[in-house]
Amino acid sequence: MDQLVLIARSHSLPALVEAAGERARWRFLEFFTAHIRNPNTRRAYSKDVGQFLDWCQAQGVRDIGEIHTLHVATYVELLTKSHAAPTAKRHVSAIRRLFDWLVTGQIIPANPALSVRPPRHSQRRGKTPILDADEARALLDSIDTSTLLGIRDRALIALMIFAFSRIGACEAMKVGDVFQRQRRLWVRLHEKGGKEHEMPCHHTLEAALDAWVEVSGLRDDPKAALFPSCPRRMAGDDATWIRIGKAITQPAAYQMMRRRAKEAKLGDRKIGNHSMRGTGITAYLKNGGSLEKARDMANHATTTTTQLYDRRSDDVTLDEVERILI
Repeated sequence: MDQLVLIARSHSLPALVEAAGERARWRFLEFFTAHIRNPNTRRAYSKDVGQFLDWCQAQGVRDIGEIHTLHVATYVELLTKSHAAPTAKRHVSAIRRLFDWLVTGQIIPANPALSVRPPRHSQRRGKTPILDADEARALLDSIDTSTLLGIRDRALIALMIFAFSRIGACEAMKVGDVFQRQRRLWVRLHEKGGKEHEMPCHHTLEAALDAWVEVSGLRDDPKAALFPSCPRRMAGDDATWIRIGKAITQPAAYQMMRRRAKEAKLGDRKIGNHSMRGTGITAYLKNGGSLEKARDMANHATTTTTQLYDRRSDDVTLDEVERILI
C-alpha cells in the first residue's frame, strides 16, 4: 500500500477522476500501475486518457460516471480530423481499456467506449525513415570513440541495427545479458510481454559491445544496466554517471539518436531509435535473407509486421519511374 500511495502522490489525476471519489481514484491509478505493465504503453495511454478526460470536462461533464457513448464518439470524430488514423485508434484503445477496468471494478455500470468504432486503417508499408547500408555505416563511423560516451552510443546503435532490437529491449538490458556461446557473443533481449529473445552478434556488434563493456569497467558487474544514462550535467564525468548506473531512457536515447544523425549529416529525416531496427531488417532482406527468418530475428508475431520494415521495393520503384522517358 505504501508504494501505491507514493505513486498516487506522484500523479496529477484528471479533475473528473478526482470528482468521482476515492474508490474511482484508486481504481484509475491501479489501471496504470497494476494493469498496464509496459512503461511505454503506460506513458502513451496516460497521455491519451488525460487528453480525453480534459476534453470531456470542457464539454461540461462533472465526473467520470457521466461520460456516455456520445462523448467518446464525438471525441474520436474530432480526433480523426486532426490526427493520423493510428493515433486515433490508439486513443480509442486506451479509453476502451480504461473503462473496461472501471466497469470490472464496479466504478461505472457500463463501458461507454465499447460500441465506438475506431477509424479504419490499413498499412502495408511503415512510415519510419530508415537508412541504406552506406548511410548506416557512415553513421557508425561518424561517432567519436575517443570518449566513453561515444563508445556507449556506438554500441547501442549497433545493437539496434544488427540485432533488430527495440529501444525498450535495449534499455532493459543488464551487462549479464551479453554472454558467450559457441565462441561468439550473444545478447539476451527483454521484449514486450515479458518475452526473452536471444540473438548471436554480428561481428560489428560484437566488437562494439566488447569495447563498451571493457572500457566502461562494467564487465564484472553482470547486474548493472548495460547502457547507463549520462545526464548532460555529467557529460565530462565518466566515473560518476557509470557508477550511478541508471539505465538510459527511451526519450534520452531518441535525443542521442537525433544528435548522432545530425552529426553524420543524414539530412532532415527524423531518424530515431526505430529507424535503426528498420535499417537492419531491410539490409538483411536486401542481401538474400528470408522474410520468415527476419520475423524470427525481430521477434515479430507475423511476417505482416516484418513487411512494414521492408523497403526493398523502394529501389524497384525508382528504377521503374525512370522508364518514363519524356
